[in-house]
Parts: sequence; structure tokens; C-alpha cells
Amino acid sequence: VQLQASGGGLVQAGGSLRLSCAASGRTFSNYVMGWFRQAPGKEREFVAAIRWKNGSTYYADSVKGRFIISRDNAKNTVYLQMNSLKPEDTAVYYCAADRWGQIATMPREYDYWGQGTLVTVSS
Repeated sequence: VQLQASGGGLVQAGGSLRLSCAASGRTFSNYVMGWFRQAPGKEREFVAAIRWKNGSTYYADSVKGRFIISRDNAKNTVYLQMNSLKPEDTAVYYCAADRWGQIATMPREYDYWGQGTLVTVSS
């Protein structure tokens, strides 16, 4: 299984970015895909998750109403649309896959990880 995250960059507060996570190596129809982030000196934290099969979603309170997670079955890609970005959203963002198909918010519950992509939000 390979997860390739992309789309990070520098953006001003209030701006938007879309992250992508291209998945390959197996069929992901029963998986849950998640996005996590880790700011300098902090633990990795849950951002959002989506069930690949039915598209149901779950968000951390800190991003609810601003971020949208989605998937494209044809492209085997998961997206994280980030709007109304704040300086506190600055972090390295990681995508992850949970093969057990349960929405999970703890990093240890995910089986596969992509490399991170840096998002920097300036004030």
C-alpha cells in the first residue's frame, strides 16, 4: 500500500488549500481514510476521516465547518479541502488508511501512512 500526499504550501490566513492523497497497492473499498496533522512540538492529531465505501465523514471540532474531506473512486484519491485557514492550522499534514473500516481518531489505529505535506498559514 502506498499513499502519496500532496498540495501543501504557504497561504495567508483566510485562504484555502486542497490536499490530495493518492492511494495505490490494493482495493480500498472497505477502508477508512484519514487526515492527521502535526505541528512543531505537538503530537499528531486527527483532522478528518471518510469511509471509502459510502463516503460518510467525521471531523475534528477544530476544523468542522471549514474543512471538507472527499474521495474520488475513479482516481483512488482522497482530498482535504481546507477553507478559512488560520495560523493555528499550520502543520505537516499526513494521510492514512485504516483497513478495518471503522472511523478512528487515534494515529495508532491506522495501518498505512503517507509522507507529510507542509501547510503554512501566515497571519
